[in-house]
This record gives sequence, C-alpha cells and structure tokens, in this order.
Amino acid sequence: MNRIILLGAPGAGKGTQADLLAQYLKIPKISTGDMLRSAVANGSELGNQAKDLMNAGKLVSDEIMLELIKARVINVEDCRQGFLLDGFPRTIVQAEGLWRAGIDIDYVVAIDVPEVEIIKRLTGRRVHLPSGRTYHLEFNPPQMPGIDNITGDPLVQREDDKIETVTARLAVYSQQTEPLIKWYQSANYKGKAQYIEVQGSGDLEEIHQRILQKLNLKKT
Repeated sequence: MNRIILLGAPGAGKGTQADLLAQYLKIPKISTGDMLRSAVANGSELGNQAKDLMNAGKLVSDEIMLELIKARVINVEDCRQGFLLDGFPRTIVQAEGLWRAGIDIDYVVAIDVPEVEIIKRLTGRRVHLPSGRTYHLEFNPPQMPGIDNITGDPLVQREDDKIETVTARLAVYSQQTEPLIKWYQSANYKGKAQYIEVQGSGDLEEIHQRILQKLNLKKT
C-alpha cells in the first residue's frame, strides 16, 4: 500500500513532485485546496460549512478538513491502492486527527531544499499576468529583461514572490512543520509511517528518481 504524505516548504517543488509520484504510482493526489473547492461547488453540508467560514474570513477548522479527507479516502474506489496527501497535515494536531480517524499512513516524504535556494527560486520569478507565463531571472530569463517573449508586455513580480513575503512564509512553514516532522519520527507516533527525507535540489526528474529510490521503487 502506498499511503503517502508529501511535505515541502513553499518553493521546494512539492506540487510538481506530488503530480509525478501520484502518476507513477497510479494513486490519486489529494489536495486540500482542491477538496475544499470541490465541496463548496457541490454544495455538500461540509462544503457549505467551509464556505461560510471562508466568506467570514476565517480558517476552515481541522474538524471539517478531517471529515472531508475521511470522506475522500475511506471506502472510495480510487484510494484502495493508496493516496498521496498534498497540503495536509500541517500541524501535529492535524496529524493526530488523521491517526484517530483511522487513516493509516505508510510514508512521510519530506523534500528538503536549503532556504537560500528557495529564496532564489521564488524571488527570481517574473510573470506575464494575462497569460500566466512564468520566467526566472536566472534559470529561465526572458529574451529581453522584464519583457514577455510573446506580447512584449512588461513582466511583474507577484506579491507572493517578494522577499518579505517569501521569508515570512518560510518562517511559518518552519514553525509548523519542524514539530510535525519530529512527531512523525518519534516513538509516540503509533501509525508507524516511515519518514523519508529527499534532497530537493537539481532537475525535476533527478528529484523524482531520488524519491522512488527512497521508496524502494524503480522507474519503468
């Protein structure tokens, strides 16, 4: 069984690796953001509760998120051979909630990228907002500095990619996730998931191969 939690700081490439791993293992990638949007769009009872909270500018409670995840992974056909949780849990309280809900986890995979590299990745991004085309000052620069290759429009740096925002997001992630990782590594965790750390520097395929190797899988 491949029931996996994937952890990674903003800019660590977690989303891309989650897609690659889920596709390779033929298991669903379960994103809490996608689940929330789906539940709200479907008008389910939990979705309406979540919608009311979000409309009031409040965070969706751990209890609602756990109920959404339970409904998604328990007795649902495409989760029979496993699933990949992307974006949950983020705290020990949420992880304990998964365990109490009877949702077993086989692997916790953490993608580790040095903070200085993440800052370089994110702060160097530039975007053509109308199309969503993304460039990078160092890794994928436009043909003309600050100009979109196709339209000639000016590129912008999103607020999320400014140094102040990036460092704040990394601080929050570290504050939340370091205790979570220690919890999964501790003897107190009764789910007995195997904790795996993977170096997240390098090209996408190289990192994907590292994850498969740590999971004792081989690329076919």
